[in-house]
Amino acid sequence: MDKQEFLKKMNVELKISKNSEYTIKNYINSLENFLNYFKKDPDQADEDDIKEYIAEKLSEKSSTSIILFLSAIKYAYVSLLKKDITASIKRPKKEKRIPTVLSKDEVKKLIDNLETKKSKLMISFMYAAGMRVSEIVNLKINDLNFEEKTGHIRQAKGKKDRIFNIPESLSKKLQKHCAKQKEIGKEFVFSGRNGQMTTRNLQKIVSKAAKKAELQKDVHCHTLRHSFATHLLENGTDIRIIQEMLGHADLSTTQIYTHISQQQIKKVKSPLDSLK
Repeated sequence: MDKQEFLKKMNVELKISKNSEYTIKNYINSLENFLNYFKKDPDQADEDDIKEYIAEKLSEKSSTSIILFLSAIKYAYVSLLKKDITASIKRPKKEKRIPTVLSKDEVKKLIDNLETKKSKLMISFMYAAGMRVSEIVNLKINDLNFEEKTGHIRQAKGKKDRIFNIPESLSKKLQKHCAKQKEIGKEFVFSGRNGQMTTRNLQKIVSKAAKKAELQKDVHCHTLRHSFATHLLENGTDIRIIQEMLGHADLSTTQIYTHISQQQIKKVKSPLDSLK
């Protein structure tokens, strides 16, 4: 089996298993990069090839990148060749990184520096509902219920559906925007010049606004999701409610925000102050 046939069959296996588009893209890219590096048929690769590739191409990458690569290779070889050439390779431990979070003032500053009304609406909505960038670009008009002021994210990461609240301050603007989208025959809430809005376009919009706002942080679309969760925690929202709002399967994933809520830390008084 040559490389192209191997990649094609891998794609089929991933789709049959109902993996997300994000997973399919990452697994196929990892496998293709590996096969291109060695320029040999897939069935000729072995454990030493895997180790060499990690040492040469992934040594400067994060543990998550290496774990993803090994998962992709294992999936491909077990599914298609019935063997695991990664079996004896030790996985690195995941780094516990504290995500970048914007203060409320910084979020406002970011939004104020967006160039168009449409951009302001998109980014405000993404922050307000704690959406992933992939979720907002795939959000359809029919997923919004303006009477109930709720929205429905379908088959998000981990194949989970979840409900979110449409903020009062954006409801009328969103309703008006969706009405215009319907008039021109669009099914998605937000669309680009050549069809559906892309995640890349949205990332560029956020990066440009962050630079213009002179924010001294590494700001991406996902930064707004981190900020949404942290601000809810600072407002006293129960962490299990935040877990549901973010669509996290495991509470431990949500608990990262307990380590970055600076406002909560500031409220804690030293025991020295209570001594009499």
